Amino acid sequence: MIFITGPLYSGKRAYACQVLGCSMDALADRAVWDVQELARGCGDLEALADRLAEQDAVIATDIGGGVVPIDAGEREAREAAGRLSCLLARRADRVVRVFCGLPLALKGETP
Repeated sequence: MIFITGPLYSGKRAYACQVLGCSMDALADRAVWDVQELARGCGDLEALADRLAEQDAVIATDIGGGVVPIDAGEREAREAAGRLSCLLARRADRVVRVFCGLPLALKGETP
């Protein structure tokens, strides 16, 4: 599994299509994205990470930077998203951060 992360609108899905050799329409069959939203309120992040790791690619938007939310629920969701990203990075064969459309390999090689 390749784990792709980065800020909003940075080209993560386009990069996934390039790496997987598929169209944007076919991406839904091979990848899952916006997984940071799945972490919100999830009681078992380990089990979620195991299920997600079965995909060819997992894409998460990095929400850990910037101002810390005042709302306790939003802070918990942000914490859960960060923990899920760590779990996915451990399970991944490759981890790539995409910023401004440019891939940066954090683990494994970038094709």
